Amino acid sequence: MGRRRATAATVLLTAALLGCCLPSGSSAAPPAAGSGVAAPFDAGPALASLRRLLPDRADRFRLVPVARGEDGDRFSLSGGGPEAVEVRGTSGATLLGGVGWYLEQVARVDLGWPGDSLNRLPATLPAVAGTVSRAATVPHRYALNDTDAGYSGPYRDFAAYRHEIDLLALHGVNEVFVQTGAEWAYHQALQQFGYGEEELRAWIPAPAHQSWWLLQNMAGFGGPESARLLDARAALGRAIADQLRVLGMTPVLPGFFGTVPPGFAEHNPGARVVPQGSWVGFARPDWLDPTGPVFDRLAAAYYRAQRQRFGDSTMYKMDLLHEGGVLGPVDASRAAGAVQGALRAAHPGATWVILGWQDNPSAAVLDGVDRSGLLILDGLADRYPQGRLDRDRQWRGTPYAFGSIDNFGGHTSIGANTAAWVSRFQQQLTAPGSALRGIAYLPEATGGDPAAFELFTELAWQQGPIDQRAWFADYAARRYGAPDPHAAAAWELLRQGPYSMPADGWSEPQDGLFAARPSLTVASAAAWSPTAMRYPAASVRAALDQLLQVAPAQQDCAAYRFDLVDVARQALGNQARELLPRIAAAYAARDRATLAALTGRWHDDELLLDQLLASDAHFLLGRWLAAARSWGTDAAERDQLEYDARSLLTTWGGRGPSEDGQLHDYANREWSGLLTDLYAQRWSVYFATLDDALATGGEPAAVDWYALDDAWAHRTSDDTTGPTGTEPTGDPVALARAVAATLANSPYSETD
Repeated sequence: MGRRRATAATVLLTAALLGCCLPSGSSAAPPAAGSGVAAPFDAGPALASLRRLLPDRADRFRLVPVARGEDGDRFSLSGGGPEAVEVRGTSGATLLGGVGWYLEQVARVDLGWPGDSLNRLPATLPAVAGTVSRAATVPHRYALNDTDAGYSGPYRDFAAYRHEIDLLALHGVNEVFVQTGAEWAYHQALQQFGYGEEELRAWIPAPAHQSWWLLQNMAGFGGPESARLLDARAALGRAIADQLRVLGMTPVLPGFFGTVPPGFAEHNPGARVVPQGSWVGFARPDWLDPTGPVFDRLAAAYYRAQRQRFGDSTMYKMDLLHEGGVLGPVDASRAAGAVQGALRAAHPGATWVILGWQDNPSAAVLDGVDRSGLLILDGLADRYPQGRLDRDRQWRGTPYAFGSIDNFGGHTSIGANTAAWVSRFQQQLTAPGSALRGIAYLPEATGGDPAAFELFTELAWQQGPIDQRAWFADYAARRYGAPDPHAAAAWELLRQGPYSMPADGWSEPQDGLFAARPSLTVASAAAWSPTAMRYPAASVRAALDQLLQVAPAQQDCAAYRFDLVDVARQALGNQARELLPRIAAAYAARDRATLAALTGRWHDDELLLDQLLASDAHFLLGRWLAAARSWGTDAAERDQLEYDARSLLTTWGGRGPSEDGQLHDYANREWSGLLTDLYAQRWSVYFATLDDALATGGEPAAVDWYALDDAWAHRTSDDTTGPTGTEPTGDPVALARAVAATLANSPYSETD
């Protein structure tokens, strides 16, 4: 049956391109006058994506390539009902974007990241009223933070990346950062400058930590990387880049700006190297002065190697002096000009992509470059109060993209500053003389907040301001495949709460205290996370009650099950902030009985939360660990890679970066397995010290938390059976009801 559907879709596609005969009842527009039979591009890869996304409905779409004009990307929709839905678009990705728009706005179903309601899609697709057209308001629709390759899953396979690309295209994205395998170009180029092959592999961190090596923050941790793994990652990176290319999307590749291993000047007389000091306890790699005599040769070697393995691009991402690098005696303007010059020598006309973060890019950097050849990704567009940042003035007309980092470290927290998104993007886009040229979807980890992803990417395709309240009402109506009053009420509560956080110095929600290092006064798990609730906890609690009343027909979809687990998880996690002060008060009052009761409640909540999380595949530690082990060729390498994956979630690095640098738990997340195996164990140890102190009249015993966490990070799964907990267990609806009952019977929940 699948083969017959694919054949029908192929006939429709071929006929659309060549203008030949169609099956009875089908039609295709002939090629534009004067164009012969040649199509502007091959729509076959978009059709292949559509078959993956909609295997039972791909044959009901007719994809028609059209040429891109000076006005940029656009798509149009028509047909449906007894006929195929015709989608015309200016690239493969734009054709998919048109399909995505049809699913949301005409068919009224959702295909989110994650979760979908495609089971509610009717056999006969709804007809489009006339012709619906949309044009992108900005040319750059960029996705992925430098850290995504680490925090979203450093050990994903090609199928996972391809699905991600399909979803990005479906939501209108056209530029994607590709970091996987980037170490290969360094490894190849630096062998021409005095380094041995094994020496370089020891300098390269293990995959989970490579993002920060490419940012020039650290090196070597978790390595060495095996020669086989290095080559396999390069092959995967090429496959990812090629998948983007066939859809007409731009793979944004890492550029070269001077990161070199120790001893570079000794190997290369005359080279000028600037030591970079440390980054939160890690020794930073050295920086080769771009204005010196060796930089151009090394940059050329790097770009040659990169081209050989990954092909060419028109966009290259790199940040000078990220988060505290040392300029030393180097002139910043001349250095920036040299970096851009080396890029253009290798790739004439290429765009240098740089993150607008903290003080980067500095005025001196901008003074040294052709600013028309830059694209700055504004990572702070929604973080501060209105008016604090004027990017057109600060960056002096340099093209930039409106960006948001609404998630840090992959925290499992609901919410974003969406009110700032819908107001500021349009204000900046329509301001006189604005240099705004794009959007940049930049959470440090992706795939955890489908509502935020869909709203943010839609900014680039709406012709005017988005009404936030109306958007969430519309989202609720399609998310579970049909309107439901309780779904509408739930999403209005979530809109008012976690999705309307103010731009008050934070762009992300608070993280959870179950994941924190135990203390009676702890306010966040990660050192750089908000230390208080950023919205009323009652909004999530009430949303859970509403979701549980959604009609059974709407409950039967992946989108509902994911949302229900996620909202229940957030509601129970939020209660910890109500419970912990009461535990502290009982300890201060030396009330041992009350302390035991309250800490028992804390423990019960942890166990219930773990059971809830185990019911959804997106919250399983076992999958994270199994993916890491799948890349190893023997037991030793599998253990090495599992440590890489475990440490990123916990200690992050050695004792210095973890404790003095405060990186521990930066990537905390509420996952089944992680909660019971580590977080709950910490709190049990801590509560036992409090009880002992009350029993003896002494002080609580000190705990070496790093030692406890590091021992967990060094655990290894059975090499025969692999990690446990890789498949979901339990009924998510029943477990969410158990959470709601627990909260309803709790005297600790916020009720106002």
